[in-house]
Amino acid sequence: MKDQQTTTPDHYPGGHETVTVVIPAYNEDRSIGEVICGVKRHVPEARILVIDDGSTDRTAREAENAGAEVISHPLNKGNGASIKTALRAIQGGRVAVLDADGQHDPAELPGLLNRLDDYDMVVGFRGFANSTGSFLRNAGNIILSKLASFLSEQYIPDLTSGFRAFRHGIASKFLHIYPNGYSFPSTSTLSFITAGYNVDFIPIHVRNRLPLTRSKLHPFQDGFRFIMFILRIITLSNPNKIFFPVGLFMMIAGIALTIRNLILFSQFSGGSVLFLAGGVNIIFFGLVLDQFATLRLQERD
Repeated sequence: MKDQQTTTPDHYPGGHETVTVVIPAYNEDRSIGEVICGVKRHVPEARILVIDDGSTDRTAREAENAGAEVISHPLNKGNGASIKTALRAIQGGRVAVLDADGQHDPAELPGLLNRLDDYDMVVGFRGFANSTGSFLRNAGNIILSKLASFLSEQYIPDLTSGFRAFRHGIASKFLHIYPNGYSFPSTSTLSFITAGYNVDFIPIHVRNRLPLTRSKLHPFQDGFRFIMFILRIITLSNPNKIFFPVGLFMMIAGIALTIRNLILFSQFSGGSVLFLAGGVNIIFFGLVLDQFATLRLQERD
């Protein structure tokens, strides 16, 4: 088991791009071995890199026994932190990421990786109508995808899917904005799209979790995080898409109230002034956020 970063050559013999399959794992000793065997069967040329995120069970040992390379975190940092560790340990080529719980089918990996001939990122999207997830989680994912589509001005059927493939050279440019938690999929998708890279979405089948395993997400407990997640999406991608219409509406409402009060009462009112001032402030606040979003999304070589 390794506790430090490792590297791999840029290409396999024969001039083909390297392929690395990254599997972030936290207490998934019941399923990790089967997932690794599936990856080896369907993408035999791939380097399989498991990031053991501070597991307290036999996840790292089972992954090594199945033939994967393992990098272990001394403590649990989050899914995004695991992927960042993997990106720092890879030197180039194509990268695919799938969950360690067995819900993603390794048989669909070649389809994602082959689409990288034409795209910079390929995301496997789930059909939420037939999804195995809870109603609340599916509804939340649909809301986030609709919001992200509106903000990015590109159709995004699934913003939070962790099953994806991308070019390492591009993904590593945005390391400075990837979060440590579970919002890596959404942040990376919006980063690619906002920076003008080509992102494709292909349908995937999500399998049921193995018996005696459970998700690490808690929809009821994570309500505040969900709200912050929405705000992060807005400020990261296109803040003026929200702030400018709201500010403009308040300014128009303030002008309308001012005209009404002058006609009916021949005087100004505090409410109309508040609407006008609030609208102007919101528009300028949106402009400032837009500048910060642009700076954060600047690529780092």
